[in-house]
Amino acid sequence: MTTVVLLYTGGTRPESEEERAAVMAAWGAWYEGMGAAIVDGGNPFGASKNVSDKGVSDGPVSSPPITGYTIISADSLDMAVEKVQDHPHLKFGGQVSVHETFKM
Repeated sequence: MTTVVLLYTGGTRPESEEERAAVMAAWGAWYEGMGAAIVDGGNPFGASKNVSDKGVSDGPVSSPPITGYTIISADSLDMAVEKVQDHPHLKFGGQVSVHETFKM
């Protein structure tokens, strides 16, 4: 098993309470379907700062900005990609970047 970080970018915000409930239900169903593969359910990101050798600036490093994360376990990076093919973030205009981690 390997640990994989899912980073979310893009996507749309629900405009009504009904849309918000539908989005939350879709995410809940995805998490439920993932079961024990969820290592850390993650959270959305808020404000950010960029720290470099040049100093500190407001805002994210990437564009579009990363909006949240989830950590999962999978047998391989390819298996992790298979697990996110039906991710709800994709259904709402977003993208999921899948990153395999390794122990140092």
